[in-house]
Amino acid sequence: MGNIQNTKEMLSKARKEGYAVPAFNIHNLETIQTVVQTAAEEKSPVILAATPGTMKYAGRAYIQAIAEVAAKEYSIPIALHLDHHETFDSIQASLELGTKSVMIDGSHHSFEENISISKKVVEAAHAHGATVEAELGKLVGQEDDLIVEASEAAYTDPATVVEFVERTGVDSLAVAIGTGHGLYETEPDLDFERLEKISNLIDIPIVLHGASGISKEDVQKCISLGCAKVNISTELKIPFSHSLRNHLMNYPNETDPRKYMEPAKEAMKAAVQEKIAICMSAGKV
Repeated sequence: MGNIQNTKEMLSKARKEGYAVPAFNIHNLETIQTVVQTAAEEKSPVILAATPGTMKYAGRAYIQAIAEVAAKEYSIPIALHLDHHETFDSIQASLELGTKSVMIDGSHHSFEENISISKKVVEAAHAHGATVEAELGKLVGQEDDLIVEASEAAYTDPATVVEFVERTGVDSLAVAIGTGHGLYETEPDLDFERLEKISNLIDIPIVLHGASGISKEDVQKCISLGCAKVNISTELKIPFSHSLRNHLMNYPNETDPRKYMEPAKEAMKAAVQEKIAICMSAGKV
């Protein structure tokens, strides 16, 4: 029973103890309820990740309020996290509402511009008691309306990592090691050697984006190499939408959202349980 948290303690504990905190992309009341209730049953810390598209769809104040109610309802560490926000203004608006964990994605900018915007966000966020995740390198795929083609994907250069972290003061770092957003058409070839180099160079937790569709073994290898936060989106949407679609097709006269949302939430719950098991975060509260 408490307030939404920043991610400093939950991620440094995870990195120290060799597990990861799952960060689930949420969109509305039902998805937040499903993620938080399941995490509470599993006694896992959890991060609710909201993209700019989610904020636009559901409303920033609504998402904030639902997350705050969830944190009061359950005695597990819960963070509401801005995922892939690209502008200072978008982040500032949520900081003022009380969000305690933010990601500034300046990975599409030049190195110097990425440092500049990340540093500005760090100063504002830390003044509000919030933590900041930044990204170096680009991830292939689509996150909301941001599409990165495979040819444009830049792996994170370990040589730039220390300077970036020191000059920005970020609390965690998302790195590009061959993962992408969405589901993979072919088995991704992850650059573990690059991840290990980066992990040995910095003390802050590393974040694995694009974990939907990566094997359990590969995710856990990334965790053993310093990834303390694992982002999951697509693999939650698929069971939810499949269940919803099937229910409405099987019961074409059903008009009550309470009836058709329930099986969709159950289907999503199974995916959340599976991801918590892969992150090895169950029982860590």
